[in-house]
Amino acid sequence: MIQLCPIARDNQMTFMKVSMQKLPDTTVLQLDLAEGWLTIWLDNPKSRNAINDAMCAELLAVMDSVRDDRSVRGITLRGKHDIFCSGGDLKSFNAMQAPGVGKAEVAKMNRGIGDVLLSLNEMPQVVIVLVEGAAIAGGLGLMCCGDVIVATEDTKFSLTETMIGIPPAQIAPFVVARVGLPTARRIMLTGARFTGREAVDYGLVDHVVVSPDELDDKEAEIKRGVMKCAPGAIAATKHLILSSRDKSGAEMMDYAANVFADCMMSDEGVEGITSFVEKRKPNWNKK
Repeated sequence: MIQLCPIARDNQMTFMKVSMQKLPDTTVLQLDLAEGWLTIWLDNPKSRNAINDAMCAELLAVMDSVRDDRSVRGITLRGKHDIFCSGGDLKSFNAMQAPGVGKAEVAKMNRGIGDVLLSLNEMPQVVIVLVEGAAIAGGLGLMCCGDVIVATEDTKFSLTETMIGIPPAQIAPFVVARVGLPTARRIMLTGARFTGREAVDYGLVDHVVVSPDELDDKEAEIKRGVMKCAPGAIAATKHLILSSRDKSGAEMMDYAANVFADCMMSDEGVEGITSFVEKRKPNWNKK
């Protein structure tokens, strides 16, 4: 069935038809789309799933292909080969220091990572991040763009950039948004190393499990909750949450009221209220 769902754009709610998009071909990602849920596996064993230009391009292409597709109810990001992500590809960083490479090229490369982080952070679907092995530097920043983060208790975390003479440039805003300024200062400026259990105390991780096998169980629990929620309402709510960063007071209240009205009057809103009155499940919650 195709239904109209609200999408927040430029302070207005527009409506987009739900339709399945073809996923792009990838080489350093593995994609698994099943039962309305897309799993993106980082799969670059030679560099321990490090972030490079190819991975950035593929992540952006995948996100572009499903961003406006409300039949994709959620996204899980995780790593193959018993590791989430070892950070930026230092070999490519080293190549950028060769004679003849200018500052503009280095800045463009770094900005490309920022595009990925921003896009993932603002995806209208719920994003679950499952972490095992290690999430280092840029990998930790990538993790912080998820809505719900689950890690094994022995996962190793560290923000190592300053230890090799560079700042955590693109990831800093997302780490700050996740843990707050005092904690971000502490873990970014001291070369701190910590495990999944400690990451919960820092606010970096929402749930911690003992073993990688338990990641699937926790993911399934989270997905069951998400699938009870209307996909358009999820998209609108996520946009409202992110809009609160730069709107406040009456401006935010007016914006929220308009978003609420658009959703209330949408096909999805009518179905949701009607199903409640009729004491039945809405059409997006079939389980």
